[in-house]
Amino acid sequence: MGNCLGSSAPRSNLSLPTERPEEEILSSPGLKAFSIYELKTAIQYFDSLTEEGGSDLVFKGWIDEQTLSPSTPETGMVVAFKNLKPEGFHGDKEYWLSELNYIGQLHHPNLVKLFGYCLDGQDWFLVYEYLAKGRLENHLFGDHEGIQPLSWETRMKVAIGAAKGLCFLHDVEPQVIYRYLDASNILLDDDFNVKLQAYVSTQVNDIQGYATQGYADTVFAPGCVSAMSDVYSYGILLLVLLTGRKPLTKSMIGDQRLLNWVTLFRRKLIQIMDTKLERQYPENAAITIATLALQCTHFNPSFRPKMSEVLEKLQKALTLL
Repeated sequence: MGNCLGSSAPRSNLSLPTERPEEEILSSPGLKAFSIYELKTAIQYFDSLTEEGGSDLVFKGWIDEQTLSPSTPETGMVVAFKNLKPEGFHGDKEYWLSELNYIGQLHHPNLVKLFGYCLDGQDWFLVYEYLAKGRLENHLFGDHEGIQPLSWETRMKVAIGAAKGLCFLHDVEPQVIYRYLDASNILLDDDFNVKLQAYVSTQVNDIQGYATQGYADTVFAPGCVSAMSDVYSYGILLLVLLTGRKPLTKSMIGDQRLLNWVTLFRRKLIQIMDTKLERQYPENAAITIATLALQCTHFNPSFRPKMSEVLEKLQKALTLL
């Protein structure tokens, strides 16, 4: 197998092989083609926001929930207008269209909802639902004012939501491989419901620590992703939620992987738990979930459970006292 983990996938974090002509993609039911005038009208009340971890710009705007026409903060639904920079994906319009094609066909409560797009010369926008709580990584690792440590209940809500999102993607026909699951691609709404972010990241470093060793170096090579690579990344996500640690940290003695650290406590997994939880969690459930995470990250993909099995075991573990 070498560094590869399974069947081939295109150069995006959603490997949905359905191809459609450009005209058909742009006229997809349920997707609105916003004019640049509509876009500017919708965002006139808010300045641009720099997207953390990328070069894209995100604008907060308002549209009518029924007609999707530009609206105001008083009457409209808040949305995010993401300006995809051509240099972010090599200026490949076909690539942008494939993302629009994939995301536009996928609908699930745990996926970020896509409302439409805007094409204006070299400015390409996607219009998404706005998630007020932002990225999971900010709540786990950030030092932003007003952000409190996540409780056990919230962390498990995130774990369940991410698992449900992956289960949906793995079960659709044709199967979708998410490919870049990490705390930066998980967005949260006001109630900490999970929304997996589907837009592509071309930064290999973004997945460092969430992928099997050697995988990050070949992440864009054909034949290197499968449903089991998603399971591995999910196992790392579980460990991140349990420990409150980043999956890969830099130190004077070199890269330190979270998984390597956790395996040192294989016989005493309760010792890996995040101290910020202040022991406010059921120990039996925590140990069971940590064990499940290690099963997901087994070096042999054939020994990892399917995401449907992971979700079932996780839900069962949360009934333990």
